[in-house]
Amino acid sequence: MHISIFGYGVTTKPLVKFLNAQGQKLYIYDDKFEKIAYDEQGNALLPPSEFNAHNSDMEILSPGIPPFHALVQKARHLVSEYDYFMNLLHEQSKDLPFHIWISGTNGKTTTTQMTTLLLEPFGAKSGGNIGTPLSTLYEQKPKIWVLETSSFSLHYTHYAYPRIYALLPVREDHISWHGSFKNYIDDKLSVLLRMDSRTFAIIPRELKEHTFVRKYKGELITYETSLDLAKACGFDMETIIFKEPFLLDACIALSIAKLGFRADNVQRLNTFHIGAHRIAEFYDKYNRLWVDDSKGTNVDATIQAILRYANRHICIILGGDDKGANLTPLFECMRDKDIEIFSIGANEERLLEFARRYHIHILPCGTLQNAMRIIHKKRAKDAQDVVLLSPAAASLDQFSSYKQRGELFTKLALQDES
Repeated sequence: MHISIFGYGVTTKPLVKFLNAQGQKLYIYDDKFEKIAYDEQGNALLPPSEFNAHNSDMEILSPGIPPFHALVQKARHLVSEYDYFMNLLHEQSKDLPFHIWISGTNGKTTTTQMTTLLLEPFGAKSGGNIGTPLSTLYEQKPKIWVLETSSFSLHYTHYAYPRIYALLPVREDHISWHGSFKNYIDDKLSVLLRMDSRTFAIIPRELKEHTFVRKYKGELITYETSLDLAKACGFDMETIIFKEPFLLDACIALSIAKLGFRADNVQRLNTFHIGAHRIAEFYDKYNRLWVDDSKGTNVDATIQAILRYANRHICIILGGDDKGANLTPLFECMRDKDIEIFSIGANEERLLEFARRYHIHILPCGTLQNAMRIIHKKRAKDAQDVVLLSPAAASLDQFSSYKQRGELFTKLALQDES
């Protein structure tokens, strides 16, 4: 077959290696390729302008490529990685692995990792956005695939579906990619239309009247709070050590494990460690609280972080590439809090405008380094407040990743500015 690969990055490189091992020579198109070249395996590396749909039998794409990209617009046999490997599994085995997909705006990674921890004794491995590439899962054939599933992957997937689908709360995100919040929600729920009567779905209750949810044929569990899940799935929430927002992640993971395998082992769940840069608390030598929430890259994540510390004075560092997100809910949340903003990044002017409108104290700082210098000068050694880095924006305007941003915040917080 003449197989085209759209995008050559973290997702597609393992796929290319897998297909090469099957004897396939591939045609790889990526915006970073400026002229035709070939790699050591004989794959053609091509600029997108070289793509001809009439010469391509199948196009497998990196899910981050938006639907308005020229390659997607020209494609005639577009296949997601999820669909490709599900087709292979159906062709080669009747004993299919148990698929669990986890999606939502925030908390996907934590919930996926918690679910995998609970189900490891049953043969579970994680994949999708995190963990093991789908090509490796296919080769290793674990009994349970726990896939962190993005709205991008869901948008391009039309055949594959899981036995259990868990959706964390959905808030505005990736709107420029999807075109609208409605489209974003539709993509998050589209998998329900393919799931049969033997499946389970865990869905926010606010979406229960959505057309796709109403058409779902399997067993539906809806929730507003962590307690709803504890009651619906029959476990004791009081024994879980995590606080919100991680308590909801834990309850969803327990619900998945119990529905699929009766594996509601709270003691095992309580050994889980929250990942770096997500509401990561630490203290300096004066015992003052700092919180690295650099992974708070959208409005809802930052709101959750603010609510966690609502009983303190909050010094919050906001800003970066917000991709035109609706900031109104964030400022509505901050309106009645004891809070001051230290703004950084590409959307600083927007933050200043919103802060003036909502009468919230803001200091324009430009960069994280400058914000931290000002905070160190202002903050008393016996302060009982919290300094929170939760930018509600992506990091790529000033950093290589949210990880680099969080690491710099931690380093600067622990510097002795006395």
